[in-house]
Amino acid sequence: MAAAAEQEQQQFYLLLGNLLSPDNAVRKQAEETYENIPGQSKITFLLQAIRNTAAAEEARQMAAVLLRRLLSSAFEEVYPALPPDVQIAIKSELLLIIQMETQSGMRKKICDIVAELARNLIDEDGNNQWPEGLKFLFDSVSSQNMGLIFLFQVIAALLQTMEDQGNQRVQAHAAAALINFTEDCPKSLLIPYLDNLVKHLHSTMVIKLQELIQKGTKLVLEQVVTSIASVADTAEEKFVPYYDLFMPSLKHIVENAVQKELRLLRGKTIECISLIGLAVGKEKFMQDASDVMQLLLKTQTDFSDLEDDDPQISYMISAWARMCKILGKEFQQYLPVVMGPLMKTASIKPEVALLDTQDMENMSDDDGWEFVNLGDQQSFGIKTAGLEEKATACQMLVCYAKELKEGFVEYTEQVVKLMVPLLKFYFHDDILSMNLNIVRGPEYLTQMWHFMCDALIKAIGTEPDSDVLSEIMHSFAKCIEVMGDGCLNNEHFEELGGILKGKLEEHFKNQELRQVKRQDEDYDEQVEESLQDEDDSDVYILTKVSDILHSIFSSYREKVLPWFEQLLPLIVNLICPHRPWPDRQWGLCIFDDIVEHCSPSSFKYAEYFLRPMLQSVCDNSPEVRQAAAYGVGVMAQFGGDSYRPFCTEALPLLVRVIQSPDAKTKENVNATENCISAVGKIMKFKPDCVNVEEVLPHWLSWLPLHEDKEEAVHTFNYLCDLIESNNTVVLGPNNSNLPRIFGIIADGEIHEAIKHEDPCTKRLANVVRQVQTSGGLWTECISQLNADQQAAIQELLNSA
Repeated sequence: MAAAAEQEQQQFYLLLGNLLSPDNAVRKQAEETYENIPGQSKITFLLQAIRNTAAAEEARQMAAVLLRRLLSSAFEEVYPALPPDVQIAIKSELLLIIQMETQSGMRKKICDIVAELARNLIDEDGNNQWPEGLKFLFDSVSSQNMGLIFLFQVIAALLQTMEDQGNQRVQAHAAAALINFTEDCPKSLLIPYLDNLVKHLHSTMVIKLQELIQKGTKLVLEQVVTSIASVADTAEEKFVPYYDLFMPSLKHIVENAVQKELRLLRGKTIECISLIGLAVGKEKFMQDASDVMQLLLKTQTDFSDLEDDDPQISYMISAWARMCKILGKEFQQYLPVVMGPLMKTASIKPEVALLDTQDMENMSDDDGWEFVNLGDQQSFGIKTAGLEEKATACQMLVCYAKELKEGFVEYTEQVVKLMVPLLKFYFHDDILSMNLNIVRGPEYLTQMWHFMCDALIKAIGTEPDSDVLSEIMHSFAKCIEVMGDGCLNNEHFEELGGILKGKLEEHFKNQELRQVKRQDEDYDEQVEESLQDEDDSDVYILTKVSDILHSIFSSYREKVLPWFEQLLPLIVNLICPHRPWPDRQWGLCIFDDIVEHCSPSSFKYAEYFLRPMLQSVCDNSPEVRQAAAYGVGVMAQFGGDSYRPFCTEALPLLVRVIQSPDAKTKENVNATENCISAVGKIMKFKPDCVNVEEVLPHWLSWLPLHEDKEEAVHTFNYLCDLIESNNTVVLGPNNSNLPRIFGIIADGEIHEAIKHEDPCTKRLANVVRQVQTSGGLWTECISQLNADQQAAIQELLNSA
């Protein structure tokens, strides 16, 4: 078989040579033979010829030209008919060939093939059917020339095709592909091509706008407007120079495209204007903001005249939310106009039906129904039309609540009452937070919480979709943090305890089932990938269990420990040495919370967690190390006298992690910084457990912390304590360490480890000002800083 395949390939090389023959008769015969080769075989032979670097260069180049021509002129006849595994193999093969090719001329031709295939793999709705190709494109740019050539080829091919005035549908496809491309393209890669890209988009928009006026054709203009929006969205502030080029035409479209057949174009243009406004920022957009608002208001006041399926509705709803982000508090005046239609859309009730199998088969997919088989020849159906708009409307309500805060308070009650039955809880914490300090007072807040609480707990127990469940759990935890001690009654605790116990038991059971599947005879890489996805989903729910417990411990403190004891054996099981690292990480985080919020009562559980926590300080997993180090820190800070011996025991383990050669690598730095912070907390809160004078110089040499901002504040506060108390070890003989301390403070400011609203900022600024008063010492400190550090010191003084 192999010999026969090789012979066929050799005959194909001969055929390629004949296609290049100067003899007309030979070439004509070769062309006829080539045309009669079936599509799949043709692609296979061409790919093999392109890949074979030992073949004649002319034959390889001819094969590349033929494959591009095939994909360009006969794609619909050939490619969709190929089996799915062959299609996958072709795409993978092309990406592999690009990486292996060393000859620049040949590589350019292969890039042309990939660009052609990528263009054809954009469906009617503009969806990219080859996401791996786009990912490869952006990844490969890091390998410089090859990636940049490919990038240039794709953009050039799309722009060239978009300007093919002879074929509207091809133009629209190219514009859709460009949208796909720019949406995923990193900003840094798009900027070098931005000027050329914008000029082509503008010239095409002008031509298509004229065509709309003269002939009424709108297909390409709809896609071009969305392409402009996508480019602006990616380019952000880099789009400012092009703003005035587009805005007058876009406003013209919104103002004049009022006919029914232009509804989609008008909706997309409204979207484009709002995205450009968000990209260029308030300062630039304000020159047109008033005009745009009036155009939107006019459409909004006519909203009751719009049909339910009018595409403008969803575009309008999203555009208002963007305008809210741009205008901030100034947007509040428009709420009475926008909230009515928004609430109407958020209140859409989907059609549902219980059908027998025969009825279900009679209903086509085009009717927008989806079905779940219930067995016994029955199916549950839901009409999905309108659900996307409903979800968008809910997200916009979130946006208004977040942006306007107390300005949104008049609408919170009706929003909550709409959302609770829908179990769209991911923003309730925002609504609760904004109500904390408003005129309605705590009684109103408590009333709203009682309305939500029962439904939230029930949803945590019954929601089958893990993504939705995690959002509900996260929101429930945030609500408890806002409401605080007393927000849950005995019945709530009882029900919640049973649910959380069930979640943890299910977590362990699912892990066991996955291990059984790994022993199955059908186990392979694909199965493993699916099992990993399940595992990730399970771990994410575990993080939300931890969130809920964190909010309960921080609100109720040691009072809640008797309730927690029903979960204790399961949490102890999480931190067993044989368990996967995410289990140990989150198990330790739960015990960290118990030590931090329930001390000194927490020590009664020391036999369960202290030994594993100390052993985990030097764990192979940085996530586990971080959780353990944080635990040691809160043990020192909040743990009371019983924890003293363990702080002493932990110190050399923390130092070992900090001094390891790879301590500051990206994956390790957070764990290391938690270790540094823990050492500082031991010295500050348990000074008799450690030789402070011996450890301090080392600790000072490890500062500042850059990544973990919360722990950075702890270290800076302790540093201020030491300086303010004139600690001689820290200041050094004759204040000789002050230049080094200035460097630490400056680097903290540069890496934004010092938050200007934090009281610590004022303490650090005062340290600097004190030195300013002694001229010589100030000069010595400043002279040892580089320009960035000197600017950072000045910035600190200005901010405090």
